[in-house]
Amino acid sequence: MKIRFALALTALLPLMVACKAQDGTAETSAPAATPAAEAAPAAAPAATDAAAPAAAAEGASTEATANTPVPAPARPVGPEPVAGTDYVVIEGGQPFQPATGKIEVVEIFGYVCPACARFQPLVGSWKAGLPADVNFVYVPAGFGGIWDNYARAFYAAEALGVQEKTHDPLYAAIHVEKTLKGEMGVDSPEDIAKFYGQHGVDAKTFLDTMSGFSIAAKVNRAKQFAQRSKIAGTPSIIVGGKYLVKGKSFEDMLRIADHLIARERAANAK
Repeated sequence: MKIRFALALTALLPLMVACKAQDGTAETSAPAATPAAEAAPAAAPAATDAAAPAAAAEGASTEATANTPVPAPARPVGPEPVAGTDYVVIEGGQPFQPATGKIEVVEIFGYVCPACARFQPLVGSWKAGLPADVNFVYVPAGFGGIWDNYARAFYAAEALGVQEKTHDPLYAAIHVEKTLKGEMGVDSPEDIAKFYGQHGVDAKTFLDTMSGFSIAAKVNRAKQFAQRSKIAGTPSIIVGGKYLVKGKSFEDMLRIADHLIARERAANAK
């Protein structure tokens, strides 16, 4: 499903665009995304000595695991990012969801945003490879109207334990399958609840959760964070609550984020 979703989005959304905070329309002046490199076939693992005794092999494996140090995070590629060009320092910025010993990375996104749908396969893969000291947090943008409906849906799905498994399928339903209208129409809370009803959640339970007070409070908190961070549109990446990433393409945004994560790690080690 994820591979099909990524390929379909690549075909349908060939240009990187940003969704504006002001009215939610596409900002076509944003730079084009660099095409993702073709995945190379994985190398075949080295053959093992079949004649080695099983007990000895098991013992060696256990010893290697116990004595192998945790690898250090990979060194970021490319030049050091430049303030004002590659990122903006957020005055008085704070993490959205602080976690002790963790470097926070936030993506402010919108399910109805075509640029966010285009970004998701890249950021999803990047997120999966982040070191253990990085805490990645999705924050839905609430720009009013349909954006708020989907922000409430995100937090309702999170509360019901289905956010992770429905994140990509919801993008696909809006931008690939067109079973939901996104910005092309008005998806009611009932329409959105029906989607989640197809993914293991009772539609009425989802609708009740979506309209709850605690969900509204989370959406308001997300709005306040986006306002404090002075984002210009979505998708936006914020590192440590204090660096708003810019970049010339989606890939460049992630490269810059890698550098800023390393910078935060070095600062925390002092």
